[in-house]
Amino acid sequence: MNDRPARRPAKPYRRPKKDPVRILAFEALRAVDERDAYANLVLPPLLRKAREKGDFEARDAALATELVYGTLRRQGTYDAIIAACVDRPLREVDPPVLDVLSLGAHQLLGTRIPPHAAVSASVELARVVLGDGRAKFVNAVLRKITAHDMEEWLEKVAPPYEDDPEEHLAVVHAHPRWVVSALWDALGGGRAGIEDLLEADNERPEVTLVARPGRSTPEELLAAVGEDSALPGRWSPYAVRLAEGGEPGALDAVREGRAGVQDEGSQLVALALASVPVDGPDTRWLDGCAGPGGKAALLGALAAERGAALLASEKQPHRARLVERALAGNPGPYQVIAADGTRPPWREGVFDRVLVDVPCTGLGALRRRPEARWRRRPEDVPGFAPLQRDLLREALRAVRVGGVVGYATCSPHPAETKAVVDDVLKRDGVSAEWIDARPHMQGVPALGEGPDVQLWPHLHGTDAMYLALLRRTA
Repeated sequence: MNDRPARRPAKPYRRPKKDPVRILAFEALRAVDERDAYANLVLPPLLRKAREKGDFEARDAALATELVYGTLRRQGTYDAIIAACVDRPLREVDPPVLDVLSLGAHQLLGTRIPPHAAVSASVELARVVLGDGRAKFVNAVLRKITAHDMEEWLEKVAPPYEDDPEEHLAVVHAHPRWVVSALWDALGGGRAGIEDLLEADNERPEVTLVARPGRSTPEELLAAVGEDSALPGRWSPYAVRLAEGGEPGALDAVREGRAGVQDEGSQLVALALASVPVDGPDTRWLDGCAGPGGKAALLGALAAERGAALLASEKQPHRARLVERALAGNPGPYQVIAADGTRPPWREGVFDRVLVDVPCTGLGALRRRPEARWRRRPEDVPGFAPLQRDLLREALRAVRVGGVVGYATCSPHPAETKAVVDDVLKRDGVSAEWIDARPHMQGVPALGEGPDVQLWPHLHGTDAMYLALLRRTA
């Protein structure tokens, strides 16, 4: 007689449920990881394709966007938490598995999605994109994560502030340690200021429009968007801020190029350069690093109002084409060329105003490109310095005596900002003097001791743009 208990019948195989939102979010994260792509370039075409297929509604697109950007912003924090829940070094977890785990961790710890729903949806995603075997691993790890909320996890995985301030801030606010150190050096001050800055980096930035002078007005944009969905800019007289979920591409002025999407910090840089008085002629302006064209379009519109002509130069031909598109329809004379600003084709001393918004690490735009914080390395900073110095040196040669140069960069790192200007002025023997930039950003508070200006996300609601204004003296 066989006393063994009867075998339970095997459960019939159930096909995993395909969730278009989470599959799209996973695809976007894989593109960022595998191709070094940027989410702001990868996500829009994925969303457009999903809408065309009929898979997405507006709320689905909003959730997919939150999953992608939220996961990328908090990647370092989620890595630390996941590492505490697995039995192997994190580097030994396959990247696609880690992406699914990170998406699940964000749903559990960074959204209001109920824990059971977050785990269930993540396991179903794992079954679709990874297979049933690895889905079991995902399930086990996410169930461990549900044991604590975010505050409790941070107490477990972040060292106390008193023991290691930089590492504490790095884990709690999801920035690499070296970035925390660089931002703290640039900002100065104590704990409160750096924490405010790091928190601002993790907030979703507003979409800001610019009404290009002579072609559109803020009033037109406000009327088109509706008073309930938009606000005037904080500092720029041409800015309009869209409410969450606003769609710039739906506006006639944006489609026609009379307005564009542009952070208010970038607008302030162009406006400051244009507002500096110059003696003598003011008819030739140069944007020496013009791609992708936002500042060039604003400068071109301002120049047109004064009867000046703009030359917009961009080294990369594909970016030069973007500049042409941004300037199309400008009412005043302009020209776009593909040229290297360190070996310029123009003669020395022929321009009255010159802007060089130089290539940099992009540490000032971490709100918009959260993946950049994990992609950049400390050694990237000195790598940009020779190019930045060369571009500023040639800009000062391009401007006439008495003319003005604006050196701008979307980074607050000290080695990319004032140190570059000091090097060019002192070591290269260039005859130029500082202009106090603060009076040329009227109404903007907390601009520091001058003469240069550093904008901040937590103080000004802008990207961390830097601007130095210089006048050629000989």
